[in-house]
Amino acid sequence: MKTIVFEDDVAARLHPATIGRPTYAISCGGYRLIDWIRRLDERRFGVVRPHLRSIQETDFADLAEPPENDDRLALFVNARLAPARDTYRQLLKLSESERIGLARSDQAVTAAIVRLHDLPDSRTWAADNIVGSLIAAAGDEQFDFSPPLFEYPHDIVRENLEILRQNLEHRLATQEYREVRDGVFLAEGASLGEHVVSDTGDGPIVLDQNARIGPYCFLSGPAFIGSAARVIEHSAIKDGVSVGHTCKIGGEVEASVIEPYSNKQHYGFLGHSYLGSWINLGAGTCNSDLKNTYGKVNMEYNGVKTPTKMQFVGCIMGDYAKTAINTGIFTGKTIGACSMVYGFVTENVPSFVNYARLFGQVAELPPEVMIATQKRMFLRRDVAQRDCDKQLIHDMFDLTHVEREWTAGELAF
Repeated sequence: MKTIVFEDDVAARLHPATIGRPTYAISCGGYRLIDWIRRLDERRFGVVRPHLRSIQETDFADLAEPPENDDRLALFVNARLAPARDTYRQLLKLSESERIGLARSDQAVTAAIVRLHDLPDSRTWAADNIVGSLIAAAGDEQFDFSPPLFEYPHDIVRENLEILRQNLEHRLATQEYREVRDGVFLAEGASLGEHVVSDTGDGPIVLDQNARIGPYCFLSGPAFIGSAARVIEHSAIKDGVSVGHTCKIGGEVEASVIEPYSNKQHYGFLGHSYLGSWINLGAGTCNSDLKNTYGKVNMEYNGVKTPTKMQFVGCIMGDYAKTAINTGIFTGKTIGACSMVYGFVTENVPSFVNYARLFGQVAELPPEVMIATQKRMFLRRDVAQRDCDKQLIHDMFDLTHVEREWTAGELAF
């Protein structure tokens, strides 16, 4: 059965986590949803927002060819599903079903099985119309399938803590790792430095291929360190950390998700946070993940206060964001894509700004500056800058103009 993973009209609400990547590519618990989708069937397709289509064609080419509208059944999967092992097991059962139907969780459609010829032409599918088409094609048939969904960016942090251990157990059961000490597993080429202390009472510590841990580090599971990632000496990685490939991590990191190619190389604390890709945190950057009142944290998205029902929430940072040395980020703040931050962050930071509120300066960053910065960053990691990467910067700038309008009175153009 062909699998079609689709973004719905809520995907944009996960900003800034989803401004530069398809929702199915969010890392959580050491996996992405697309990693599980690829296990279901070789025939698959992705429905993404318009500005991400060229990225899908380039980075997820196996999802880029629209299916024909024939009489075959297809499994549609919401891209906002948290990428848990148990979710994959449920999807595997659905993919073997031959019953047309629809699954909902609250107001969201989580999955559907329909005949392709009952849908509009696949070339017209989009995030803002696919759900209505699925509801019409499925009719009144319902089936039970309600795994956790990402509703807001902080849900990535919550679900990472919920699913990391089970995901790592699945990884260990299905891939090649060697156990070098109790609960510590290394893939080929991975290494531990001298005098590393590990605590695996709450879950395993897994290092993917060529990951390296420096000397005098403390590691507390569950934790996943992606391929070619490096944890520098005297670091503390603890209590639910998921690090993507080709990252450099130092200082203290707790209960956080870090996407590939991001650096937090120096001392400082990062807790209960989500970092996108190509982020760099300057030395001494710290965030708060607990209110002084010990109460539940409220986030603000699009100017609306949203309760998280979580006591610990740090920051959410979009791709390409940067912080200067000794930056302090208050509890539950979001920092937009392609922003450069200095001093204290006491409120949400829009995308594409130089934010130095402490010094009375907030200025817009043109996309051309970020494209030049992107090129320099890519060269440092031997990554070629492509036309689609440059276009994505322009698209993100255009899509986030409303954020900067909220602070237009403070921007110095």
